Amino acid sequence: MSYEIKLNDEISDIKILKRDGNIMDIAVGENEYTVDIIEVEKGVYSLLIDGVSFNVELTDTGKKKYEVNTLYNSFDIEIIDAETKYMNNRKGGEGDDANFISTPMPGKIVKILVNEGDIVKGGETVVVVSAMKMESEYKVVNDRRIKQILVNEGDNIDGNQPLILLEEIKEEK
Repeated sequence: MSYEIKLNDEISDIKILKRDGNIMDIAVGENEYTVDIIEVEKGVYSLLIDGVSFNVELTDTGKKKYEVNTLYNSFDIEIIDAETKYMNNRKGGEGDDANFISTPMPGKIVKILVNEGDIVKGGETVVVVSAMKMESEYKVVNDRRIKQILVNEGDNIDGNQPLILLEEIKEEK
């Protein structure tokens, strides 16, 4: 199982390599650790790493974000899994003035709502994609002309694959 953990502005890859009861082999970036972890009470964990004991308190602050307290330090972390990446990428596209429509996650084209040559208004949905058991509508941000449709309904698509090419509408003088 693989995650990313955001601590302050730094993101680290975390992989659970093996688990046997309380013992876990994990990789944090390039470093591997064997951790003996026990929940001693709700939200409080005892970790034994290379013979050194740590007590950690996790407080869920919502939306996969936690406040972590140790004896001497407190910090906020965010768990970035596939769903979080998907939602963050969806938010990141808002306000962009891209020349194409794409989705950050692999999925399947459910419905194409436009034709090549159509002029669409900002905020108008042009394609519906099913990814991670959710259907998402992809809209143009600004008024655009549909230059080329690169997929068909029912197609399986890769993440970040251009689906529809857009072009600016040039005003005639």
